[in-house]
Amino acid sequence: MEKDPSFNVLGSTLAPCSTDPMTGFFRNGACDTCAADQGSHTVCAVMTAEFLAFSKYVGNDLSTARPEFGFAGLKEGDSWCLCASRFLQAHEDGCAPQVNLHATHVRALDIVPIDVLRAYAAAEDLS
Repeated sequence: MEKDPSFNVLGSTLAPCSTDPMTGFFRNGACDTCAADQGSHTVCAVMTAEFLAFSKYVGNDLSTARPEFGFAGLKEGDSWCLCASRFLQAHEDGCAPQVNLHATHVRALDIVPIDVLRAYAAAEDLS
């Protein structure tokens, strides 16, 4: 699997999203993507209790540990590469988490409009 070029939605080099917990389609800490990433795990989001409850409700439990997969479960404040379509769904339902634009892959724009991403930009992305 060859990674797409690592650029963010701001047009610069893709920043890391999280290494604790380790995230990303490639589990390299970045929201890198490729043709095989059918879920487009490209939006670097900061988890909130509200979003984690929403995700569990719609069938993707991100908060429960799954040791058999080496997954400790996410908690409020953790950063994670979300599927772009799940982020958009959370936005439409009024519970999207904040986004790190520097760590959100440009391919997220195939699904989520830039103005929607900017509306959830973390404070450091606004400066």
